[in-house]
Amino acid sequence: MNYRHSFHAGNFADLVKHALVLWLLRARQKEGAVAVFDTHAGAGLYDLTGDAVRSKEAEAGVMRLMASDGDLPPTIAALADEVRAVNGGSAETRFYPGSPLLIARALRAGDAYRGFELNPPVVDLLEQALAAFPAATGQAGDGYVEVLAALKAGGASARLVLIDPPFERPDDYVRAAETAMAAVKAAPGATVAIWTPLKDLETFDGFLRRLSGEVLVAEARLRPLTDPMKMNGCAMVVVNPPGGAEAAAQEICGWVAGALGDAGAKAEVWRL
Repeated sequence: MNYRHSFHAGNFADLVKHALVLWLLRARQKEGAVAVFDTHAGAGLYDLTGDAVRSKEAEAGVMRLMASDGDLPPTIAALADEVRAVNGGSAETRFYPGSPLLIARALRAGDAYRGFELNPPVVDLLEQALAAFPAATGQAGDGYVEVLAALKAGGASARLVLIDPPFERPDDYVRAAETAMAAVKAAPGATVAIWTPLKDLETFDGFLRRLSGEVLVAEARLRPLTDPMKMNGCAMVVVNPPGGAEAAAQEICGWVAGALGDAGAKAEVWRL
């Protein structure tokens, strides 16, 4: 595997993804205990003085968020609070939390998190990041396969499924969509959130055509989709969204596009 999320950690797409993941988790927690399953967990915690320095993506993302002087919308402020907390309240933003750590920190009694990761060195980092949280576990495995197996074994308890592949494999769009639909079948009450890059509309539309049911699409475009070689934006696609998800997604995508985007940036939130 060539993809290293440490290179991209804290970029604008992470802000979209993690702000909405936090909101979705808290929305589902209002209904009772939550079991969270994560197909592509990653390391859990990222040191922004490492690979991220070379990409400078964190500088254009989380660093600008944490340096913001204005009032932040609640969904964005909640993520900023978490980033501040994993940095010990320091004014310096050295560490950025991935989905596993964000979720682990927010688990309540009766909740659980289970994340899968294919890259062995990253699995070790994931286990270290979650060591202080007994209700959160990270393990090696193909998340597409392992999450579905876990759901079929006890899908009634699942309330949130995250699908966040690196999209470095040609079949990631197909497998992500197929896994989402299979997850809903195995656990009909679960919310399934899929993160995707936005490079060209043809690829994205092909992915969406594989989905069915109640689907919310939240896009944050930093620039017009004119160069398919660049990640011009990102989307969170939510199957079985809880009530209020549309407003939360609009708030998140609107802030990211408005605060971090170039000329022509925009946010679009819509339903299939």
